[in-house]
Amino acid sequence: MTFDSTISGVYAIVPTPFLEDGSLDLASLDRLVDFYFEVGCDGLTVLGVLGEAAKLDAAEALTVADRVIRRAGSKPVIVGVSSPGFSAMRTLARSVMDSGASGVMIGPPNTLRTDDSIVGYFAQAADAVGREVPWVLQDFPTVNTVVMTPGVIRRIVNDNPSLQVLKHEDWPGLEKISALRSFEADGSMRRIAILVGNNGLFLDFELDRGVDGANTGYAFPDMLVDCVRLARDGQRDAAHDLFDAHLPLLRYEQQPGVGLAVRKYILKRRGLLASDAMRAPRVALTPTARAEIDYLMTRLARHDARAATADQGRA
Repeated sequence: MTFDSTISGVYAIVPTPFLEDGSLDLASLDRLVDFYFEVGCDGLTVLGVLGEAAKLDAAEALTVADRVIRRAGSKPVIVGVSSPGFSAMRTLARSVMDSGASGVMIGPPNTLRTDDSIVGYFAQAADAVGREVPWVLQDFPTVNTVVMTPGVIRRIVNDNPSLQVLKHEDWPGLEKISALRSFEADGSMRRIAILVGNNGLFLDFELDRGVDGANTGYAFPDMLVDCVRLARDGQRDAAHDLFDAHLPLLRYEQQPGVGLAVRKYILKRRGLLASDAMRAPRVALTPTARAEIDYLMTRLARHDARAATADQGRA
């Protein structure tokens, strides 16, 4: 089941679980997939930046993607295939599409410096994965250092019919969202879905600006689901109230360099990961950091009972 530009809701980014010895933890991966759909996520993305995709070898990447696709059943799964070379991108994309993936996600390499080089790169990438394969454009300059203006994104959208979704992770980026929606309104760009990342740090106002949902990995995806639903239902204050309750923990989880370690620790506390292990290079949480997360979880539980029950997997 492929996707198109009408998708919306929450597409959770799945972290790759590891055991303490660094091997893949497929049992925890199964639990994660089941959990995401039980709480109302509309789809999943695997092998993203926070899926530690760069730390997997080719066989492991295929194992993770295939396992999630099979476990998800009829639910959509998007697979990150970003790679410095098109040969590896093509091989992975074709393999996961044959396994039943709904589409792929592509981000730019950090070597691109001009608007024309960016536009040209994505045309070649679309050719590499196959023009029949729907794909997500990942706009994440904080990590890949490639800055795509609204005008450049418009060129990429209009040049590539198979591009269906923008994963918006620019920061600050609210005005970029408004600019893209204005292009659609004046007819200079066809409409695409916009799903936002950055751990949902600005989801409250991004929804107000007209995005279609979230494509991120906050350890409480159930909050993201509720926030999107409330916004859709016109309950703006309720959506902001819920988001505000989670903001201190969400902000803590978004810290560059240590954010994934925080996320995995919370997911372990929620009983979803057997271990919060990461592969090297990694940053380990100190006892002080773990205590701070515990404190934030306790405070969150005053407003959201889901945080109060997140102790099954606590070490």
